[in-house]
Amino acid sequence: MVEVRIEFDDDEQYERLKELKTHRGLTWKGLLLEGEKKVREDTPE
Repeated sequence: MVEVRIEFDDDEQYERLKELKTHRGLTWKGLLLEGEKKVREDTPE
């Protein structure tokens, strides 16, 4: 298993992402994967 450590710029950034994660019912991994999906959708090949 690989572990990833994320450093946030400040508490506000952390809280904003934590709130989004909780609201969507995701884990940190799930939030990261959803972000990846969105970036791939928005980026032309």
